[in-house]
Amino acid sequence: MTAHEESVRLITVAARAAADKKATEIRAYDVSEAVGITDAYLLATGNNEPQVKAIVEEIEDKLREDSKLKPIRREGDKEGLWVLLDFGDIVIHVQRSEEREYYALERLWRDSPLIELPKDLHGPADA
Repeated sequence: MTAHEESVRLITVAARAAADKKATEIRAYDVSEAVGITDAYLLATGNNEPQVKAIVEEIEDKLREDSKLKPIRREGDKEGLWVLLDFGDIVIHVQRSEEREYYALERLWRDSPLIELPKDLHGPADA
């Protein structure tokens, strides 16, 4: 089983929105086999709390414009250190660099395939 084509497209929309707000370390994972209840995860890094919030708002705006999607769940937005957006088929984590380094979510998904993002979106680095 692999992530649905629509999930990959939505992840790319979200990644572009994150890149538009200068997010770094943008990575997308096909977690459909490992998780089963969602298709893909997107991870992105912001330098500080205001940037994390701006990235999250841009992602929500672009997904709403593109597909009328609203998150089922949104957590962590008050602190702005790590915000989780759950859209059902896709889940997005936007973290400050300190939280990204400390929690290292990539370790959890290292066995899941990367979703190739356009290079201009700070897609997967060579492993």
